[in-house]
Amino acid sequence: MLAQYGHVFLFVLFGMSFAIVNLLVAYLVRFNSNDKQQKIAYECGMPPLGTPYVPTDIRFYVYALLFVVFDVESLFMYPWAVVFRQIGLPGFLEMTAFVAVLALGLMYVWKRGALEWES
Repeated sequence: MLAQYGHVFLFVLFGMSFAIVNLLVAYLVRFNSNDKQQKIAYECGMPPLGTPYVPTDIRFYVYALLFVVFDVESLFMYPWAVVFRQIGLPGFLEMTAFVAVLALGLMYVWKRGALEWES
């Protein structure tokens, strides 16, 4: 039975060696300099003003995570709807509990104001 996993082992080995070789090549060919002028951000020859760090608004991530949660919910509901007649009442109750947990999460997020876009 372990012989069947030989291809999986080779695939994992190839993937790991690919990553290691790429990191090694990048380390060997990159430019290294201790010159302070080389380390500043280039802005059309002018000295940089302020910090290059720009904070990202966390609301973008909240919306993306909420989309993923409800997208995965639809992925779970499609096969359930296909076999709905065969699974009967227990399957209906399980899906009702699943949707109820997600609805509670949505109500919590809504109440906390995570869906409000005004500052």
